[in-house]
Amino acid sequence: MSKTRIMVVDDELIIRESLAGWLERDGHYVETAASGEQALEKLADAPYDIMLVDIKMEGMSGLDLLKRVNDRDLDTAMVMITAYGSISTAIEAMKRGAVEYLLKPFDPEEIGVLIEKIIAQQAQAKENLYLREQVKERTRFESMIGQSPAMQAVFDLIKDVAAADTTILITGETGTGKGLAAKAIHTCSGRCQGPFVAVNCGAIPEHLMESELFGHQKGAFTDARETKKGRLELANGGTLFLDEIGEISMRMQIDLLRVLEDGVFYRVGGTQPLEADFRVVAATNRDLKKAIDDGAFREDLFYRLNVISFAMPSLRQRKEDIPLLCDHFLLRFAQETNKPIRKIAREAMDEMMLHDWPGNIRELENAIERAVVVGKGAQVMPGDLPIVCTQECVLPSDHTLKGIEKNHILQVLTENAWNISLCAKILGIDRSTLYSKIKRYELQSPS
Repeated sequence: MSKTRIMVVDDELIIRESLAGWLERDGHYVETAASGEQALEKLADAPYDIMLVDIKMEGMSGLDLLKRVNDRDLDTAMVMITAYGSISTAIEAMKRGAVEYLLKPFDPEEIGVLIEKIIAQQAQAKENLYLREQVKERTRFESMIGQSPAMQAVFDLIKDVAAADTTILITGETGTGKGLAAKAIHTCSGRCQGPFVAVNCGAIPEHLMESELFGHQKGAFTDARETKKGRLELANGGTLFLDEIGEISMRMQIDLLRVLEDGVFYRVGGTQPLEADFRVVAATNRDLKKAIDDGAFREDLFYRLNVISFAMPSLRQRKEDIPLLCDHFLLRFAQETNKPIRKIAREAMDEMMLHDWPGNIRELENAIERAVVVGKGAQVMPGDLPIVCTQECVLPSDHTLKGIEKNHILQVLTENAWNISLCAKILGIDRSTLYSKIKRYELQSPS
């Protein structure tokens, strides 16, 4: 076990030698310095666990040295040495970060007890830091967060399958983090230095999908003013992430299956075959087996994608992760908005633990962002959360899907003072879609 490194800083020789002698007899490594300036020079050469510093010295005072050490963010425990008449100064030093003060004249036994106490505290602090790092390592994997058994199983599976170049299908409800899982697979794979190209199959109109995936030659159609590489070509050497794969048309399913089987494709309007060197990770929130039965998804494509598959758990299946996720989102949005909100009230956390989160992590993220934006105090309160219904909430009288959607949109708009950008984020849609729904349902702002 290494010796504790201690520095005694005092401009009186007799005090330096007395303290150094007592501490060395207790088995510690001790250095001395006759001034604050000399102490800083020695600190630049090597770290020290503990420093015993006289408050009143010629030149740099003990308080000045304390500030300089604190500014360097060193893990050094500062003990101030003072006479009885300067206790108020010693107390001020403790307010500035000193751990303790010693009164002259010294009692060697008292010094020994104090040093052992500080050593024990430092050891405990190091152990706590180690444990926190272990917890962080266990609960965070790439950009995903989770301490629940369900998420730990996902982390382990990703580590197991990432190294292979096999096609992977990720299933799960909307907002469960399928995209983050796909990115983690890419990052842990041998293709991590290559591009990660994501395609949201549900967001690209059918008539544009072929050009987006395969690219096109100049003049292939009216608006093709120049040759454009498609997502398949851009993903060369990396990973192609096909999000919401269950939304592509039957025609595109045939074309995609041909690429996956042959490894060759053509740009729209092109005659030159292009080779495809990428790994495919696909994701969907649909039941593809049911889609096959309904004739909406090709069985051969399903089996080509479903070489390895796993499901992302819903948030209601991993509620023990909610506090971790809340802390993560709270810190992020508080920094982005420059608001001094650093805590979630117990009552607010209780509400979130009771909520079913049909929108999963995306809904939770939007709820925390909304709470930070509208919150007025130092902590998130239940009333700041969109999941807590107040007396002003609009209660749907129309139980059709259209009626429920209309009332839900109106409720979100009302709660957020018709802030379109924020409401679109909370609803998980873009601004143009929200404007279309406001127009369709003839919703009007009170102002």
